[in-house]
Amino acid sequence: MAEPPDAATPLHPDEAAGLLPAHVRTQAELNEWEQTNILAGQAWALSRRNRADPLTEAFVREVHRRMFDETWRWAGRFRTSDKNIGVDWRQIGVRLKDLLDDTRYWLEHGTYPIDEIATRFHHRLVSIHPFANGNGRHARLITDCLLVRRGRAPFSWGRGDLVHAGAARDRYLAALRAADRGDIGPLLEFVRS
Repeated sequence: MAEPPDAATPLHPDEAAGLLPAHVRTQAELNEWEQTNILAGQAWALSRRNRADPLTEAFVREVHRRMFDETWRWAGRFRTSDKNIGVDWRQIGVRLKDLLDDTRYWLEHGTYPIDEIATRFHHRLVSIHPFANGNGRHARLITDCLLVRRGRAPFSWGRGDLVHAGAARDRYLAALRAADRGDIGPLLEFVRS
């Protein structure tokens, strides 16, 4: 597979702040390093031995930490500034608690089918955008943990690359935007496509 056009792009100094591996200089090197770190976090999170409740702030933070602890100093810590997406950074803890409580209620009361609960959970977690980076990848893994803990298969997430530009990512982002407007249907369809 060819590298994306920006793969050789040097990292911006702001992006490099907090970066742990000193040898990483380009976006391609960062992507490769992060992927190795993410796979280790994924193995831990989805391990049969790991029975931690995914609907706790501690688990949400720990999964992010394990996904990025070899890459970023701030792994597992909520962002401390506003971004062009996400809630006001001072509201992250409150909004996350609301989401976790709402999801627990939906599960206990069968408010929606499990796939819809997981899809709504994913959308809201992405909308909160709790971390400085890695939110989409993190939210997809946490959602899969939620499904696996309830005996369901993880979502297929469009069976494509959702990190780099392309058709799968475009469909995913369009489905998230539809959910932002109150139409969960496209995202619900996408997650099992």
